[in-house]
Amino acid sequence: MVEWMNPGHPDEMAARRAFRMLSLDAFAVMVSVAAVLVVAMDRFGDRLGMDTIAIGTAFVIYAAICAIALGNLHAHRHGRFGAANMTTTVRAAITAVVGGVVLVSDQFGEASRAEALWLIGSIVAFALALDGVDGHLARRTRTASRFGARFDMEVDALLILFLSIAAFLLGKAGIWVLLIGLMRYAYGAAQSIIPRLQGELPPSVRRKLICVVQGAALCLMLFPFVMPPVSTMLAAGALATLAYSFAWDVIFLLRASRGEHAS
Repeated sequence: MVEWMNPGHPDEMAARRAFRMLSLDAFAVMVSVAAVLVVAMDRFGDRLGMDTIAIGTAFVIYAAICAIALGNLHAHRHGRFGAANMTTTVRAAITAVVGGVVLVSDQFGEASRAEALWLIGSIVAFALALDGVDGHLARRTRTASRFGARFDMEVDALLILFLSIAAFLLGKAGIWVLLIGLMRYAYGAAQSIIPRLQGELPPSVRRKLICVVQGAALCLMLFPFVMPPVSTMLAAGALATLAYSFAWDVIFLLRASRGEHAS
């Protein structure tokens, strides 16, 4: 989009009009997904073990995700919201449902019904499968953007956080399993304190692969047949690979910053 420099300039008016249309398109997608979420909660809420508070929490989480996404839509340099971001919005809705179940449902925990856990695990597996779809769609439709990449990453991080909480509440691993979900946010906090960590990281297959490992391991721990010590070993392996990945990135950024300072 053209930078909005001169009030009343034709290019500025066109850019504003284009951004307004993009915002309306994104809002329509988010409202449509919310409508589907209403129907899904009405049909499957009881089977998931969700009471009224859990359903309300899920919608609050989804609304917060959408509000933050709309507030950062200026980083999406395309005229339409796109199929890729639509897919990420569906994953955001699933993440919100998982959050509602895990955070406030009285029925979630070590005494959860096997049927509910199988259903939650299957829904999470579907969301993880979609994680590979949105990037492919963005490249195929030539709508990749900084917004889409960040939207995808933050939805992933929130889902991982909820899944790590679920693993702890289900007794699949000790409280240390929460580090898997909290590490991404601890890294973000460190970036705000240490400017040298604010540099740009290059694309990494290793980073993407380890993200898949986190999701797969935590998803498996939702299913009733995965119990300690197997679940504990899965969690420990996931945490170790994640710590390795973050350590590698921190070292890279510190070295890059030192090199720039020297030059």
